Amino acid sequence: MQKISIAIHGGAGTILKEEITPAVEQAYLQGLREAIAQGYAVLENGGSAVEAVKTAVAVLEDNILFNAGRGSVFTKEGMHEMDAAIMEGKNLGAGAVAGVRNIRNPINLAFAVMQHSEHVLLSGKGANDFAVKEGFAIEQDEYFFSQFRYDQWQQMKDGDRYSLDHNSSPANIASEKKFGTVGAVACDVNGDMAAATSTGGMTNKNYGRIGDSPLIGIGTYANNKTCAISCTGHGEPFIKAVAAYDVSCLVEYKGMSLQEAMNEVVNNKLPKLQGEGGMIGVDAAGNISLLFNSAGMYRGAKSSEGTDFVSIYR
Repeated sequence: MQKISIAIHGGAGTILKEEITPAVEQAYLQGLREAIAQGYAVLENGGSAVEAVKTAVAVLEDNILFNAGRGSVFTKEGMHEMDAAIMEGKNLGAGAVAGVRNIRNPINLAFAVMQHSEHVLLSGKGANDFAVKEGFAIEQDEYFFSQFRYDQWQQMKDGDRYSLDHNSSPANIASEKKFGTVGAVACDVNGDMAAATSTGGMTNKNYGRIGDSPLIGIGTYANNKTCAISCTGHGEPFIKAVAAYDVSCLVEYKGMSLQEAMNEVVNNKLPKLQGEGGMIGVDAAGNISLLFNSAGMYRGAKSSEGTDFVSIYR
């Protein structure tokens, strides 16, 4: 019988237990549990992998703790620019958006691009125009306001530096390295796989910067012949490494297992490019792997063979 499984992540980086209060830790764990539960329920009811990952990521986008959707960080101009991508392994269908504003669930818009357009990636005003055409509700800026994210941005907005997401005290801004991205991978009852990723990017990002998350083959990839991957980390090295597709290639052309291929990319290839972060993956047998080379990664997984956990630290 085909094993069904799902894995999620909510970002990676210098996540240290001593810097997170017990209450905040429990809030993060509960957020991960909710996303896992809703995504897995789709699979358990016979739903598709692509619907499961879309559901799980939307739950994380709705949670203000995570840097995606509602909890997105502020750009240099004090706005929220969000990226998302989704891909199904069955037919290599893919959709993505970059630099979108005022969309409650960018992952749903990425899915609409895949389903209702002839394109893969839409950006900026064009992506927002497409959202309006598709009937997406436009949220006011206030919906995306987080006092904590605002305080982060206030400390940086007058300078030229940007910051990877972080969630301990704003005073630690200069030393913090936390990569705020959410994602999910799944394998359904038919053995079909899918991956989805969503992010608010970097605090104080400028010039319309786009990271790895919405780039197919880099932050997000799914192919029924190999695996489904969603990445989280410092986007630029992941782009240079073509990280997600590289895992698939190692499985397809070198015959590596999912775990072996992910280990090669996460722990050997990325560090040589100063690439910190991690990824989650699933293969056609429903096997799950969650790897990271940073101090922590918000993560969780659940399968029909008894896997069921959420975790933060190494």
